[in-house]
Amino acid sequence: MLSLSLSLNSIRPLGGWQPSDETGLEAWYKYQTGITLNGSDVSAWADSSSNSFDMVQATASKQPAYNSGDIDFDASAFQSLSSASDIIFSGVFTIGIKLFPSASNAVVLGDNTSGQNEFFKITSSNNLRFKTDGSSVDIGLDSGSFIGENYLVITRNSSDLVTLYFNGVAQSDTETLAGTVNMDSMGVRAVNVNPYDGTISEIQMYDTESTSLTANVNTYLSNL
Repeated sequence: MLSLSLSLNSIRPLGGWQPSDETGLEAWYKYQTGITLNGSDVSAWADSSSNSFDMVQATASKQPAYNSGDIDFDASAFQSLSSASDIIFSGVFTIGIKLFPSASNAVVLGDNTSGQNEFFKITSSNNLRFKTDGSSVDIGLDSGSFIGENYLVITRNSSDLVTLYFNGVAQSDTETLAGTVNMDSMGVRAVNVNPYDGTISEIQMYDTESTSLTANVNTYLSNL
């Protein structure tokens, strides 16, 4: 096994904003950092926050590939990574993701253990579904497609308003959904369904929400 703990200062100038600057950082799966390889496959992606929500996969056939810094999931093999404990958001949150989906009907983040069937799922090329506590909302893109290289920022404010930023642009379709969000997996939801196909480069998760945080996450992801 080989563990990778790379730090890419070339991505942005030294001294620039970092997710670790935020007290609300819950989990950070950092690009090219904290990756443990089993040959050419990923057996673990360490949480670069201080909370140790490490994502692991013990079953070799379900380990995604490591592809030039990206984590490459094969839906036909139901590949996924999971944390031993849930990342929980009872109120506001900010989630940033850099990814390259190859197909729809695919879960990017989900809960695969508690049976609550919670997730963020790309249901079609232009629709993202967010489900928690038995209820769901669909957020459609103003234009463009989720299929391809993109970065997403999803926020929920104190009024439970959910907003999607697609490649840095706030989408006009906003929705309202309350509930306690439980996430413990990348690539599947309970139980091991709707597998993700494509790559994930980075995920940032915060239990805070603000205009400045959203702007910083969008800028950071745009530079990966």
